[in-house]
Amino acid sequence: MGPLSPARTLRLWGPRSLGVALGVFMTIGFLLLDAPHLLPGPQLRQPLAPSLRPALPSCPPRQRLVFLKTHKSGSSSVLSLLHRYGDRHGLRFALPARYQFGYPRLFQASRVKGYRPQTGGTQLPFHILCHHMRFNLKEVLQVMPSDSFFFSIVRDPAALARSAFSYYKSTSSAFRKSPSLAAFLANPRAFYRPGARGDHYARNLLWFDFGLPFPPEKRAKRGNLHPPRDPDPRQLQVLPSGAGPRAQTLNPNALIHPVSTVADHRSQISSPASFDLGSSSFIQWGLTWLDSVFDLVMVAEYFDESLVLLADALCWGLDDVVGFMHNAQAGRKQDLSTFSNTGLTAEDQQLTARARAWNNLDWALYVHFNRSLWARIEKYGQRRLQTAVAELRARREALAKHCLAGGEASDPKYITDRRFRPFQFGSAKVLGYILRSGLSPQDQEECERLATPELQYKDKLDAKQFPPTVSLPLKTSRPLSP
Repeated sequence: MGPLSPARTLRLWGPRSLGVALGVFMTIGFLLLDAPHLLPGPQLRQPLAPSLRPALPSCPPRQRLVFLKTHKSGSSSVLSLLHRYGDRHGLRFALPARYQFGYPRLFQASRVKGYRPQTGGTQLPFHILCHHMRFNLKEVLQVMPSDSFFFSIVRDPAALARSAFSYYKSTSSAFRKSPSLAAFLANPRAFYRPGARGDHYARNLLWFDFGLPFPPEKRAKRGNLHPPRDPDPRQLQVLPSGAGPRAQTLNPNALIHPVSTVADHRSQISSPASFDLGSSSFIQWGLTWLDSVFDLVMVAEYFDESLVLLADALCWGLDDVVGFMHNAQAGRKQDLSTFSNTGLTAEDQQLTARARAWNNLDWALYVHFNRSLWARIEKYGQRRLQTAVAELRARREALAKHCLAGGEASDPKYITDRRFRPFQFGSAKVLGYILRSGLSPQDQEECERLATPELQYKDKLDAKQFPPTVSLPLKTSRPLSP
């Protein structure tokens, strides 16, 4: 299996040791809150268009996966490719009874359908855990093997805030009371109340989804949000993370006192404190812990680049990660905006700065994992990456032309087939797909996989894993006499 990564070493401690470590971790975490100063699979059977990928990797594909599906970060598109891959390869999903694992509560293994650890029989293994949850490592490891590949995705909190405000306007009390996102960010504490119903959507949603504890609320003077300094995007792309992707071997103490990495070329790296995020030790503590658990964190603004790195890490082919965007809102760019503020109006730049300042923990997450992504890209090779991204995009375009009416996403009002009509929620329309007529049976099957929204695909997988039982009527030899 090769040398163990620090992430895998941590997870292989075993349930008892890990539980103790996590208990210490959370205990120290809450102490910090009170005293922060102490701180490649095979090709599609019959490709719909000539395959554009390079030769298949020689390593075996990874098929034990944990994907933390964060909100409003392009995660539905990642979920779609996991659904398709698992469905095609006959893998078993750890599914929720409905569509989420008790969110916004922390994940509990008992919420996985078919999970019965106390029955005494043989528990069928799960291959993929990927639906919405608030991350809880101890409980996840009750369901998934410790050597699973853990990954997630983050998004610039300014872009995430725009999407979340539109989507969760009726769900978050803070958003519901505010006439606009600009009004909310101009004075968020006039609307936001910690712990109010749905208000986890209104601040540091990524940090919340990762299951990390929060520092104590500090009331700021009105209008004094100290917007973080917007770093030079060119520097952000090429500098490695302050903690580094597996840059050092972690030990149990690293969960409490993150390992210092200020050495060599890393001494010039800006720490989260550079962005006025409050207690830098508390934030670095959380980021270091995430580095020890997650094998890869994708970045929505570099979605295709992240897909190439994901395929490489999993030993999958490019065909395995090619797909269409899902849960995209009408009127927004489907390829997700870039990190740079270039081209934004002065008003939009102010909104962006305020959103990043208000979501300060998410901003720290984003800067950290953006840097670690680009460090990974440097190791992979930028020229090699550009070639792979071009191939992936060409393959996606070919599939869209072959599968879709009009070759692109459609307004939901034109989607008459309920199997492909995405769930509509929030104030913006969620786009979906209409298949071309006249497809061959094999192409029809693959195009349906590509176009099926997440809720319908989850229902399909559920019916496949847990086929409904049919009760037959009781037979009698002759009619009963009155």
